[in-house]
Amino acid sequence: MITIKSPREIELLRIAGKIVYETHKYLKPYIKEGIKTKELDKLAEDFIRSKGATPSFKGYEGFPTALCVSINSEVVHGFPSDRVLKNGDVVSIDIGACYKGYHGDSGWTYKVGEVSEEVNELLKNTEQALYEGLKQVKPGNRIGDVSNAIETYAKEHKLGVVKELCGHGVGTSVHEDPEVPNFGTKNTGPRLKEGMVIAVEPMLTLGRPDVYVHSNNWTVDTLDGSPSAHFEHTIVVTNDGYEILTGE
Repeated sequence: MITIKSPREIELLRIAGKIVYETHKYLKPYIKEGIKTKELDKLAEDFIRSKGATPSFKGYEGFPTALCVSINSEVVHGFPSDRVLKNGDVVSIDIGACYKGYHGDSGWTYKVGEVSEEVNELLKNTEQALYEGLKQVKPGNRIGDVSNAIETYAKEHKLGVVKELCGHGVGTSVHEDPEVPNFGTKNTGPRLKEGMVIAVEPMLTLGRPDVYVHSNNWTVDTLDGSPSAHFEHTIVVTNDGYEILTGE
């Protein structure tokens, strides 16, 4: 069921989103060669808790950590560990924070040192695909308009669109209705209404879009080993467009 959030709920979601955004800003200087991904997880969890919130992902359906940290060909849901970031890696950091029962959710892909031009373009175009999708967010449009805009931009730039994963509603659960695919047909799907809160999150690859799940039953990886990127904002539909809740 798709819920329309009240002004009070939107304000709590706004605070949760701001904590997520601030956590990304706090972590960014630490995302460099030589750091263990579990160190990033500890930094993030401590920061989220210092803001009066709790990590949304820790314990969610058994997920063990505060962050999802996915490196290179890992698309999403990577486990923080003793793995050390290396120059040339790209790393998706997905952060969720729960404030007074309401969630914020945002993933962003970062470069570690110098990356190839091809990978640099992957990151640039995946981020732009997010904003191409957001351009379609306004009351009266449909989820399919958002999905189609992302897919069209991705295909124009010869990127693979992962179809097994999608965006989603956000509220008192970190994953709510509706699903927000990164592919689709214009003028299809649920109609957007003022007060709906959704996470839009393109997950694109440099190679084929096919993926598999690791033996931990969480981490999603590209089947051909090609690099992937993931960019996500939680937004609220306003009377004339949208407001990003996980940004400035």
